[in-house]
Amino acid sequence: MDMDAVMGVVDTAVTSPWFYLALFAVAALDAFFPVVPSESMVITAGVYAASGRPDLVLVVVVAALGAFVGDHVSFLLGRGSGGRLMRGLRPGTRRYAAFGWARRTMAERGGLILVVARYVPGGRTAVTLTMGAVGFRLRSFSLFAAVAAVSWGLYGAVLGYVGGVAFEHDPLKGVAVGIGLALSVTAVVEGIRFVRGRRRAGAQGSPPDGRDAERAGRAERVGPMRGV
Repeated sequence: MDMDAVMGVVDTAVTSPWFYLALFAVAALDAFFPVVPSESMVITAGVYAASGRPDLVLVVVVAALGAFVGDHVSFLLGRGSGGRLMRGLRPGTRRYAAFGWARRTMAERGGLILVVARYVPGGRTAVTLTMGAVGFRLRSFSLFAAVAAVSWGLYGAVLGYVGGVAFEHDPLKGVAVGIGLALSVTAVVEGIRFVRGRRRAGAQGSPPDGRDAERAGRAERVGPMRGV
């Protein structure tokens, strides 16, 4: 199949009324099954929205709703496994201490971590599962998940729209520009995370070792996170 035929298929799919349902499903699945290319789909929708179909506002809304629902599925999966995980951990072990460290970290800045992780493919799944497992409060999670989902949907759609406006008669180049910009942003975020991680290595916020595990475990038993 040549490129013109491929673009014809893409054009038909993106301008179909069923596209919104597909976008919702892909955005939701990507939240807990991170091999699904939701960013590419949102960006492609943004590119075609520059010509009027699909509707840009609907793309943002549907993508955000899908991401919000998917994040909650991942969170609830994590919460369901959290109890089993804790029962399998023994006080005094490194795994028990690491779990306590994750719990403290999420309690202190879990909302910010969730919003940032939405822009890191795979990272969002790890964070939402962990937040569920450590008992992060559901109402707080929903608030931050909404912020993350809306900003992510807007970000992807606008990147695509910019590419679509720049290459109005060549949507393939518009998609390439949008995806290139998204990869650049992801690279910058990952670079910042790497540098900050290096700077924090060995600092007080690092996971406690086995000698500190029992003390960390006692602290975690009185943690304030569990709730709805």
